[in-house]
Amino acid sequence: MAGRDEPGTGGGSFSADSTGDAASGPGEFDDSARPEASHNEPSGRRPGPAATEADLRRALAGEQNLRKRMARDIERVRAEERANAARLWLPVADNLDRAIEHAEADPRSIVEGVRAVRDQAMKILADLGYPRRDDTGEPFDPARHDAVASKPARDVPPGTVVQVVRPGYGSQEHQLRPAQVVVAEAD
Repeated sequence: MAGRDEPGTGGGSFSADSTGDAASGPGEFDDSARPEASHNEPSGRRPGPAATEADLRRALAGEQNLRKRMARDIERVRAEERANAARLWLPVADNLDRAIEHAEADPRSIVEGVRAVRDQAMKILADLGYPRRDDTGEPFDPARHDAVASKPARDVPPGTVVQVVRPGYGSQEHQLRPAQVVVAEAD
């Protein structure tokens, strides 16, 4: 182990006088200068294997407790975030209920109400960091798009998104889902 002397190489400071003779006699060592010497132990010796094993068990138990505590904390934070995200959607659900209640009213007002609810949902997604993307006219990017079809197109270069079948949400770094698109092919 680092910091400990190997067996047979000494173990403490060898006390000698200025002539090089051992102050305590040949082969005797002064253990009081050793940093490992413990003042709690009467003889100043290193702890035995039983004490080292107990320290190791305590350290392992501490690590296991830390892991369990971290797992509980992570689950608690995840539950709080799920609740916060769900709470943002409650007004959308309420507005859809109102639209259903007024279904027998003027059809144009129902369409306007559904559009307002959709806009509300798009704002929530954008506020969560996943804005809806309009990828029409963009170059096809396999990291952001799933090509579901291709069709000939003369007015745009090949490999350009000409139609979005299902929109994608999110930024380049944090994508919630890729867009399903139709891509222009060469004639």
